[in-house]
Amino acid sequence: MTHIEGELDASGLRIGIARSLFNRPVTDGLLDGALQALDAAGARDVTVVDVPGAFELPLVASRFAETGYDAVVAIGAVVKGETDHYEHIARCASDGLMAVTLRTGVPVTLGVLTVSDPSHAFARSAPDQHNKGREAAEAAVRAANVLRQLR
Repeated sequence: MTHIEGELDASGLRIGIARSLFNRPVTDGLLDGALQALDAAGARDVTVVDVPGAFELPLVASRFAETGYDAVVAIGAVVKGETDHYEHIARCASDGLMAVTLRTGVPVTLGVLTVSDPSHAFARSAPDQHNKGREAAEAAVRAANVLRQLR
């Protein structure tokens, strides 16, 4: 039996981060968590691109994947409001990011919070071990390393 597990070692990996500026107090926390995780994993080649909102994340993730990045971390926060807009943006962003992964074979991890209560977004972007930006960055590194082993 062969067992392959992705190591949390980002040395030699080229990582792209696409970050939504909408709900910036939350996405700043997610970005900080992602950058700290990547630094701890030894990443030295990280590019951050800011976009207006979560809807634009798949396009930038696609460009990262098409131009030689080993993994992409998508960061955003979609908070339910008074209209159905939340549901459309959340679905388009998550479906779009998955489509990029499947089309390109480059891991794109989902650090996009979709919450109905703003306090939940702040809790998940706080500077602790439960930070979802950190989790998405670590997942990107592990997935990229798994794919390297499968080549």
